[in-house]
Amino acid sequence: MLITGCSYNNYINSNFYCKQLNLNCIKKDRTVSFKTSKGDFDVMLYGKNNPVTVSNFIKNIKKNIYKNKSFYKIIYFPQVQLIHSGIYSENNYYKKENKNLNNFKRNIPLEIKFKKESEPKYKYPILDPSQISKITNFFEKGSLAMVKSGKRNSSSTEFFFVTNKFPELDGRYSVFGKIIKGIEILDKINKDDLIYEIIISN
Repeated sequence: MLITGCSYNNYINSNFYCKQLNLNCIKKDRTVSFKTSKGDFDVMLYGKNNPVTVSNFIKNIKKNIYKNKSFYKIIYFPQVQLIHSGIYSENNYYKKENKNLNNFKRNIPLEIKFKKESEPKYKYPILDPSQISKITNFFEKGSLAMVKSGKRNSSSTEFFFVTNKFPELDGRYSVFGKIIKGIEILDKINKDDLIYEIIISN
C-alpha cells in the first residue's frame, strides 16, 4: 500500500518545521522595507500563509545577511524578469561570511498554502493544473519567492522578485510576499545593484 506525499505532509505542520529549524514562528503578515541603490520599496510578507518561509526570512534580516548584498542575477523572459538576490554558495558565503552563525541550514521546506486548508503543504509542489487555482499566492508583478533547492525544498537564503505575472511558476515555488509600495523601483534594478539593508517595519 502506497503512502502518498500529500497524505504525509498533511500532519507535518508549520510548528513542526519552526521547531526543527529553530525559528520564532511568525503567523501574521509583516512589512519590510528594502533600501537599495536604485531606491526604496516596501514588501508585505505573508506570515499567515507562509509562516516557516517568512519566519526564516525575518531571521535572516535580523542577522544582517542581506546587508550590502547584490542582485546577483536577472533572468530575462519576453514578458517578465526574475531578479535574484540573497546568499548563494558560489560566493563562498558559507565558508567565509557565515562562521558566526551556528547550525545554519541551507534549505527550508517548500511551503505552499491552499485557500481552504488551515496549514500549508510542505515539500509538495503543486503540478496538477486543476489544483493551481486553489493556492493562495500567485506570481504577480512584485511577487517575492524563495529560490528552489531541489524539487521539494527552498533555499534558506536566496530569493527573487518577478516583474510581471508568471503563471508557469505558480505552485512550484514558495511565494511569500509582494511589493506594496515603490513598485516602480523594481523596473530600474540591474544586475549588481545593491541591497543596502532590509528594515523590519512591523
